[in-house]
Amino acid sequence: PPQSLDAEESVLGGVLLDTHALDRVVEVMSADDFYRESHRKIFRAMLALSEKGEPIDVFLAEGVEEVQKLQQKGLTLNGGPRIYAQTSLVLIMATASPLISTSLRDVPPRGASRMALGDPRTSSLGEITAKALTRLDPAYKNRSRLLHAQHSEEIVNLVRTGEADVGIVYRVDAINNGQVRIIDEAPAGGHTPVQFGQAVVWTCRDESLSAAEKFFDFIMSPRIQKLLLKYGFDSVSSTNG
Repeated sequence: PPQSLDAEESVLGGVLLDTHALDRVVEVMSADDFYRESHRKIFRAMLALSEKGEPIDVFLAEGVEEVQKLQQKGLTLNGGPRIYAQTSLVLIMATASPLISTSLRDVPPRGASRMALGDPRTSSLGEITAKALTRLDPAYKNRSRLLHAQHSEEIVNLVRTGEADVGIVYRVDAINNGQVRIIDEAPAGGHTPVQFGQAVVWTCRDESLSAAEKFFDFIMSPRIQKLLLKYGFDSVSSTNG
């Protein structure tokens, strides 16, 4: 379908630059008009805050790249993205699957297997996966019949129902899921860290700056980081240290 991710980013960036711009944007488009899933989520969040009459103070992104783009456009107040969570890519198979596989290299070549992946055109997961697999094998698209999905939940469902033999998702989305099992912790030939970033955006009110900083300290506190580890995230202490 027709798409322009640069145009979508410009729209979102424009709303951050001018909070009144959202009123004009909603007259001609809705969240469903965005092609990329993460952009739809961001736009819906912007609408929710706007309906409450509240400005955007803090931005937490699915991928650190989203925060980096805001920084490059001068839309953040606290410098570069600050990493608050980290996970990695893993190869999964249905728990009930009779197939035996230990790594991505074991997946039968030439389309003999079906692999569910995030769509690189619409999701951060897909973009990260495509880059990682290309580094491992530039011809990876020819090894399996690829089934593209919008997000991890959809990939897990394709694998769970047997529509796909294997899939690649974030570790955090598979580690506590009883319907799939992780069969390769390094499907791209090595550990592929995926970082989630946070930033205070320029629309943050002066009276909220201190609270925004305290919020980041809160999610980086040992208590919250321990909770993130419990649910499958990796430690980020060394990343921010």
